[in-house]
This record gives sequence, C-alpha cells and structure tokens, in this order.
Amino acid sequence: MLDNYDYKEHWNNAYQNNVVEKLGWFEDDPVASIDLIEKCNLSKDALIFNAGAGATTLISLLLEKGYSNILVNDISSLALDKLKSSINNNSNVRFIVDDLTNPTTSLNIKNVDLWHDRAVLHFFTSKDQQLSYFNLLKKIVRKGGYVIFSEFGIDGAKKCCGLDIVNYSEKMLQDRLGEEFTLLESFNHQYNHPSNGNTRKYIYTLFKRITDLY
Repeated sequence: MLDNYDYKEHWNNAYQNNVVEKLGWFEDDPVASIDLIEKCNLSKDALIFNAGAGATTLISLLLEKGYSNILVNDISSLALDKLKSSINNNSNVRFIVDDLTNPTTSLNIKNVDLWHDRAVLHFFTSKDQQLSYFNLLKKIVRKGGYVIFSEFGIDGAKKCCGLDIVNYSEKMLQDRLGEEFTLLESFNHQYNHPSNGNTRKYIYTLFKRITDLY
C-alpha cells in the first residue's frame, strides 16, 4: 500500500463503478470459507468478525445457517451499504466502517470467536500496516478462537484492483500470528474471475488461538 493514498476512496470507487457480481473477488458460492467455518464447530451465537467483507455473499449464507452474532467490517461504506441491502439490514449483523491498518472503532471489540479474512490482508504491503492489522487481531480474538485467512498464494497474482499485493504461504501466515496460534488446516484453491474467466491462486488457512499474548 502507498503512503498517503486514499484507500477509502479507492474501494468506494470500486463498488460505485462496478457491478458487484463482476468484481475480481466476488464469489457466488464461498464454499471454501463455509467448509472451514463449519469445522470450527461454533455455537450459533458465536461472535464472527468478517474483516474487509465488501459485499460478500458469505454473510447471507451464515444467516441461513442460523448464525446470529456477526460483525462485518470494511473500509468502504458503499460496499457495506450494498451488503446491508442484500440481507435486508438483518438485525443479527452489525456493521463497522474502519481501516484495519489504523483501527479506531474495531479496538473496542472483545472476545471474537472467529476472525474471517478473504482477500484483505494481502493488500497491506508495508510492515507498519501488517503490524497494526495483526495487533488488532491478537487484541480481539479470544483464547480458543479461530482465524481464517484466504490470500493470494506465493505463485498467485501480484496485483488486484490496480493495487500491489503481498503473496502468502502457510509459513508466512504462521510467522505473522506467532506461537499463540496453531495451524489446523491449509490448502490451495483456484478462483475463477467472474469477468474475464482468468484463474487466481489462493491459499486458505485455519488457525486456532491456543494461548494469550501475555
């Protein structure tokens, strides 16, 4: 990410100027995420935090499955407005417009049972941005909680939506999380771009927090 670049405007423009279903990260059926979430065996009232959700279809699927305590975050208010509309502003979902590399409102969250990130972390290219992101994650995810990452894999694309990204491996994600988290599952996933048919290589990982930071 570039210093002094207006990322809020960038992502608002992306959602304002494009049909959601044609965006390069849109999933009609986020089956890989759902599979990992169900492996966590969460209670239906578990606190689920969806980082950088955009207008994802995942939230409506979670609601259909009976989950009732969902926090949805994005830097783009326009993206969240589209998501609100798609789920009829369901009362089981709360929305937080916040920058995860410079969090404010998100700092007040406690005892998250599941942190889900699909295609968000890989946009944070500076060490300071990554540090802020992981400090927030470690602050609000409880001991025994879970973390799901789905990012561009090591041999995947180098850009998305006109921005540089960081390609991740299982080891890189483990190193960022540290010894407080243990890896439960990891696999590669091929995503098909809805507009041009190109494929993109993702890595999916599921971690569990086994100890507190201190």
